[in-house]
This record gives sequence, structure tokens and C-alpha cells, in this order.
Amino acid sequence: MGDILAIVMPVFLVVGAGYLAVWRGLFKDAAVDGLMVFTQKFAIPCLLFSAIATLDLGADFDLRLLASYYAGSTVAFFGAMCGARYGFGRPWVDSVAIGFCALFANSVLLGLAIGERAYGIESLGPNYAIVAVHAPFCYLLGIVTMEIVRAETGGLALAGTVARAIFRNALMIGIGLGFAVNLTGLPIPVILEDALALMIRAALPAALFGLGGVLYRYKPEGDAGVIAMICGISLLVHPTIAWTLGSTVAGLNQDQLRAAVVTAAMAPGVNTYIFADMYGAARRVVASSILIGTALTVLTATAWIWLVG
Repeated sequence: MGDILAIVMPVFLVVGAGYLAVWRGLFKDAAVDGLMVFTQKFAIPCLLFSAIATLDLGADFDLRLLASYYAGSTVAFFGAMCGARYGFGRPWVDSVAIGFCALFANSVLLGLAIGERAYGIESLGPNYAIVAVHAPFCYLLGIVTMEIVRAETGGLALAGTVARAIFRNALMIGIGLGFAVNLTGLPIPVILEDALALMIRAALPAALFGLGGVLYRYKPEGDAGVIAMICGISLLVHPTIAWTLGSTVAGLNQDQLRAAVVTAAMAPGVNTYIFADMYGAARRVVASSILIGTALTVLTATAWIWLVG
């Protein structure tokens, strides 16, 4: 267990360094925004483009893998939403935002970084398969449910809302271009590959440092019961479902099972706050859940990596 903790801790030390730097005024808050723009809109899309462009789609896009992961995501979403509504008496709009927080794991910044350190970069094919459909699946489920409970849009207007949320996302643009290159077999010029490699090397370290700075803004306040529910579902229930389905019904191989479980065990991602802010719903709960869930992931990710081998 100590060896596994040594694998996980460097990731969170970089996050902690960003948190500490902003807290002590060594890194300006405005600089955090600039760093996150660079990583989220440029460096990480380059990383995803390169990974998807070279992915073995036949081997890595396994429906059993996706079903094992996203069945857990769906249960997490509706479980947290109904728990917030019927267990804590939150309004439906808040409840959907809380469900989205349990649904949207930090599959890129934490999931890829921890997966690479734990199992090596050559094992990340199944991780990229999960990431490739993560934003479309989560935004589709979250936005459709939110618009239904608000009853403000439907039909083509609802489809337009979902499409804008998905296709304006820089990560999705990188993934889409990667699929285009992969499926057409277009060669990537060597000069472009070298430029991508430079961007990719900066992507995860810079994003983790920036994540620490972003987390400094999220002060935990009140709503302890709801936050505990979100963290429990995100860090324990979702990976348990992925592990159970993946190791029994789906019969995943070792790399696939590791990818599904470890990705499912990540804390809620920053996009959950963007979703909550977009609808003006449960922002304090979601922000606190991101911060506390990320801190708890140090322990829970270590435990899950030990369990899956």
C-alpha cells in the first residue's frame, strides 16, 4: 500500500503546490485563469488529439468497457439527484446539479495522470476510450435532465443546447479531430508531431498545478450531508459498480478493468462547477465537493489501485 501511495502522491503534490502558491500569493489568481485556459483549450486537446489519432479503435473501443464505466456513471447521477431531492429536500434544479457533480469524474486531469503513473503510458488506451465519450455522455444526460425539470426547452431547442455545450468544448474538438485522422488514415507531418509532443509534455503538469489554484477558490461551507453523499457516490459507489460489472458480467481484461475502476474513482471534475454555475444551482455544494473529493482521492485512489492490482 505504501508503494501505491508513492505512485499517487506526486500527482497531488503538484495540485497542492498550485493551491499553496495561490494561497500565499506567489501565483496570482488571474494567472490561474490563464494557465487553465492554456491547458484546457490548447495543451490537453493536443494530448487527446494525439492519443485518439493513434488509438487502436478495434482493440480499445470495447462496448463492455464503456458499459461497465457508464452504467456506474448513470447510477451515480440518478442516485445523487434522488438523494438530494428526497433525502435532503433540495429543489429539483439543485438536485440535477448535484447529480451531475457525482456523474462527471475528473477523468483527464486526475484519471490520466494517476493511470499513467500507476500502470505506464502504454496502458492508457482504455482510459482514452472512456475519455473520448465522457463529455458527450455527461453533458447529454445532465443538460437533458436539467431542461426537463426546468421545462423551458424541448425538441430542436433542447438539441441545440446540448450540441452547443458539447461541440464548443475544446476537448471535444481535439477528440473529434483525432477520430477524423484515425479513421481516414491521414498522416501527421513530423514537424507537427514534434510540436504536439512539446504541448503534450506541458499538458498534465500545468493542468494539475492550475487545478490546485482553482481549488483554492472553493471554500467548503455547510451542506455537510449532501457533500458527504456526493463524495461517497463518486469515490466509492461508482468504482464499485465498474469493478463489479467489469470483473463479472463484462469479463474485462486487466488493463480495461484498471482503467474503468481507477477513472470511476476520481473526484468530481471542475466542469461540474461550470455546469452548476451555468444554471445557478447548488454552486456552493458542488464547489465544496470538488475540493473535499479531490483531497479524499489521495486515499481512495490508493485503495482502489491496490484492490485492482
